[in-house]
Amino acid sequence: MTTETSPPPAGEFDYTLESVILLVLGIFMGLFGLLLFSITTGALPYAPDSTYGLFLVIVALQVITLGKTPLGEVRRTWLVILTGIAAGIVGMVACFIPGFLSGIVRILVGAILTLGGAVLLARLFLHKDRATLWLKVPGVLRQLAASCILVYLMAFLLGVVTLVPALTNDTLTAALLIVDAAALIWLAWCIEAVTRQYPRGPEQPPAGSTSLLFRDAPLPLTIALLIFLGVLLALLAVLLVPVSLGLLPFSPDGQLGLLLVIMAIQILAMGETPLGSFRRSWFLVTIGLVFVAMGVYSCIVPGILTDLLRVMLGLLNLIGSLVLLAGRVVPMLISMRAGTTEPVVLPAPVRNLLITQTVLNIIGILFGTSMLLPGLIPGLVVAVILFFNGLLLFLLASILGTLPAQA
Repeated sequence: MTTETSPPPAGEFDYTLESVILLVLGIFMGLFGLLLFSITTGALPYAPDSTYGLFLVIVALQVITLGKTPLGEVRRTWLVILTGIAAGIVGMVACFIPGFLSGIVRILVGAILTLGGAVLLARLFLHKDRATLWLKVPGVLRQLAASCILVYLMAFLLGVVTLVPALTNDTLTAALLIVDAAALIWLAWCIEAVTRQYPRGPEQPPAGSTSLLFRDAPLPLTIALLIFLGVLLALLAVLLVPVSLGLLPFSPDGQLGLLLVIMAIQILAMGETPLGSFRRSWFLVTIGLVFVAMGVYSCIVPGILTDLLRVMLGLLNLIGSLVLLAGRVVPMLISMRAGTTEPVVLPAPVRNLLITQTVLNIIGILFGTSMLLPGLIPGLVVAVILFFNGLLLFLLASILGTLPAQA
């Protein structure tokens, strides 16, 4: 007998991270397809490196947080996490440094799409409990099978086109991208509908392993995202050193677009914003979707949204850090002045958490100021700020891992 899960509260968005990433990929593919018509005519500039790089980063994020690879779902071991981080680093470098990995990143994206689409399509039909069974059941399971088939087929075709561009023209490629976008959004909806109608039973505990690389990595979503952001900011800081010395080119559009897309994924998946955590209302989700579109546009089309995104991200970092810092410090100062509370001895992990968050807020204020007032803080100093920001995110992830009830 099938039991259905209760519907989400009215006016609240309840998509899981898996479906959120599919939505983001759908927006990426659809917007890329629409923009390709103008790019082909020369009406808009095009940045292929940051376009491919953003795709790699989204795929890497899916691997790190869910254990879902382009070839299918696997156990989320430390080896899988490290592989995802390595793929993410390649994507980040492509976003930040134009021309450095042009050939490599195109071939890598093409191989991922071609091989992934072919393998997933074959597994879908060879597995007796998947497509052949789903297609016999009217309703959402049949739609799930159809959407999976379409997504995997489009991935294979787009991968072939990416590897061998001469096989087709830009108009047909744009059409394939738009069809793929519709299929990804359809698949995201189907997964959520199936999850509610056919809830999964409790997961079996993973098998142990003597090798550290093959042990399961029980990283909650929040901690996985913190590690990923820490890698991004530390890498950006390292790259800014030769950039500041004029030794490497730099793409501010790729940097800003990538940061905005990752922020949008946090908003859509958890309701986490620079101003704090909020309920995932449709208003907040709409903001997240707009951020995704703006970030994707910035990575694909350079030079159009640069100043707007710089000011917007600067304000979000500055105001968000000030608000969170004030919310933590002001009540303490008021209590100390009034003398109404006795000193409280906090456990070491909680005390370390508060200190780390406070330092992160101070660094966020400096980073936001540097974005709003370019040149006020020297580039090498900004690199140091970003590097310490990345290290503090690693420390924050470590502290959160020692606290109970992390999810």
